[in-house]
Amino acid sequence: MTEPKADRRLLPRSMAARVVILSSLLAVLALLAIGSLVTTIYQGESRASFDRLLVAHRYNLIAAVGLDPDGSLTGEPQFGDLRYEDTGSGWYWEVSPVDTAPSSDDAQLRSVQLDADVPVPSAQSAPFNDFFERIYTGAGPDGRLVRIAEAELQLGEQGTPYRFRIMGNETAFRAGVASFRRQLFGWLALLGIVLVTINAAAIRFGLRPLNRVRLALQSVRSGQTRRLVGDFPPEIGPLTTEVNALIDANHDIVERARTQVGNLAHSLKTPLSVLTNEADAIDEPHGRLVAEQAAAMRLQIDHYLQRARIAAQRAALGQRTELKPVTDRLVRVMRKIAPDKIVRSDVDEDLVFAGDKHDVEEMLGNLLENAAKWSRSKFSLSGQMAERNGRAVVILTVDDDGPGIPQDQAERAMKRGQRLDETVPGTGLGLSIVSDTAAEYGGQLQLERADMGGLRARLILPAAPFSAPQQK
Repeated sequence: MTEPKADRRLLPRSMAARVVILSSLLAVLALLAIGSLVTTIYQGESRASFDRLLVAHRYNLIAAVGLDPDGSLTGEPQFGDLRYEDTGSGWYWEVSPVDTAPSSDDAQLRSVQLDADVPVPSAQSAPFNDFFERIYTGAGPDGRLVRIAEAELQLGEQGTPYRFRIMGNETAFRAGVASFRRQLFGWLALLGIVLVTINAAAIRFGLRPLNRVRLALQSVRSGQTRRLVGDFPPEIGPLTTEVNALIDANHDIVERARTQVGNLAHSLKTPLSVLTNEADAIDEPHGRLVAEQAAAMRLQIDHYLQRARIAAQRAALGQRTELKPVTDRLVRVMRKIAPDKIVRSDVDEDLVFAGDKHDVEEMLGNLLENAAKWSRSKFSLSGQMAERNGRAVVILTVDDDGPGIPQDQAERAMKRGQRLDETVPGTGLGLSIVSDTAAEYGGQLQLERADMGGLRARLILPAAPFSAPQQK
């Protein structure tokens, strides 16, 4: 199944990045939930403690206030809290009649700093309990909020109802809760950063064996090793075992394909040889026609067997050939074949072809043989590493000072059986074999005009990583 498009848009392709993002998101959500829960619990407990303090002070107020013989309120409450004496603290107390408005200051008692009346809500908006007690929040005299613990009691022989109220600074209480919330979420944010950092480091450390598997596969692919080698954890061990089994099976399939191709070639060569020999005994023109068709069959069979062999080799993992020894040997052979011509070679030491040694020998051999045949006095071979379309390639260039090939005939020269000069012996397959073999490897053969005046054959092949010899 293909991955949903939404997942591809929202999440990166890296598995480590996905795990880090998702686990970090879960950690952040968990910390937010913890912060909200702790804040709610703290606010509830603080509210209950605040209300209990107000109620305790209200009982103290009730106990300290009474009526004198003439019906006036008397008493001096002692709360043991200096905030009731501090102007602007937001803490007040008050005792006043419930049903009648006071006719003078003697009709009520209040703290010194309470210089204005505090509104009394209706019983509907702030209901009493069964003991005529209630706690509510209202507007204080200086514009700040106050928390009020109120009770109504009857005093004196006539049972006149009086309102006892203790007021605490609600604005300061809420500011304290908000300060706690800010500090809590600040520390949780710091904890979240630490947790995300540790989590990312732990995940990257935990996924390091996968990177070792990738490097091991890269070594197999480049031909530096034949199998996955390394000390892998138990979670990845079965995977590496299966991959090694797959690599072994791949090599077995390639070897069987090579064997079958070789058997097919041998089985066809004998009948073709018989046809060719029998054609010599047949009178012209029939004998010549049979010989020509047998030779064409041989060329076609060799061509397609060669392509099948190359395809089988490309399917095998780890094909690599260091080019410097190959080119040095071919140049030595060319100097013996053409002792009257100058042969120059300039090939970098670290060139490695990602393919079979015999194939690159055949391609270079055809190009060098062609240069030796057509050059007047000299030809050369050079090689260097380059980059084409984002991948590393090896560029091998063979130049000669011969007549060259016109640009409009270069493509025709690389077709099978095409000979631009029938007076020179040959089959017309040299450049075709080079071009087809290079194409099987994803490479290319280019024919251009050389600086020395003749043909420049540029062979572009895939490169493999160079393995420098280790110092002992």
